[in-house]
Amino acid sequence: MSQLPNCPKCGSEYTYEDGNLYICPECANEWSQDAAVESSDTLVVKDANGTILQDGDDVTVIKDLKVKGSTSGIKVGTKIKGIRLVEGNDGHNIDCKVTGVGAIKLKQEFVKKS
Repeated sequence: MSQLPNCPKCGSEYTYEDGNLYICPECANEWSQDAAVESSDTLVVKDANGTILQDGDDVTVIKDLKVKGSTSGIKVGTKIKGIRLVEGNDGHNIDCKVTGVGAIKLKQEFVKKS
């Protein structure tokens, strides 16, 4: 019998097959067998144009962004150097420092690779 993959959501080893789906009995997560083959432990973040970003890349902001708690925002065309990719539950996958604003997390859909 082949080894079934652990659940990607909770890590349970008690997964089972149902047709072309894997199912986790502990958290009720369902995922396709194709997704299990394609999944990996590395975070893939793409910019607004679909280019894959990596740690240390330089990006440019493509839209004026308001910053909570600040009177100024981030203007379109602002260049950000040396980004760091993080796992963000709310879509904020880019950790960076913006001149005049400070450390901030950005969504990948508002930047393009420089």
